[in-house]
Amino acid sequence: MEYKVGIGYDIHHFIEGRKLFIGGVEIPYIRGLLGHSDADVLLHAICDAFLGAMGKGDIGEHFPDSNPQYHNIASSRLLEIIGELLKKDNYTVSNIDAIVIAEEPKLSPFKKQMQEVIGRILGIRGERVNVKAKTNEGIDEIGKKEAIAAYATVIIMREA
Repeated sequence: MEYKVGIGYDIHHFIEGRKLFIGGVEIPYIRGLLGHSDADVLLHAICDAFLGAMGKGDIGEHFPDSNPQYHNIASSRLLEIIGELLKKDNYTVSNIDAIVIAEEPKLSPFKKQMQEVIGRILGIRGERVNVKAKTNEGIDEIGKKEAIAAYATVIIMREA
């Protein structure tokens, strides 16, 4: 088997008047995230991790914010497209491990649902997806409740 590892990162500022989506799940909160798409930081980090593992650049190259086609697109659709690239290149997802860093809202009650949604989008069991929620202990823009960030690592495999 050939194994490849990828890492992804994303960060978005909060904005008034938008829904908050993290991990493909709508999270009840007073603000959403600013971005060209729905600004789902977790799914963006996962997309970048997969693209890195495949050696196919990054999310901005595949879904540029200069393209109106991607304006307000659901990040779950972007992950579906990345999943199609994985299948086309005969990769199987071994696992995803991710961290969402947010002072607010509290994400622990939604982690399991995020794992299930991500698994469903990619056609894998939810147990292959791990989501952790952390705070930034009041430090920087995240700690001051101005932004949310996410990191993701993935392992993909295929027959050598």
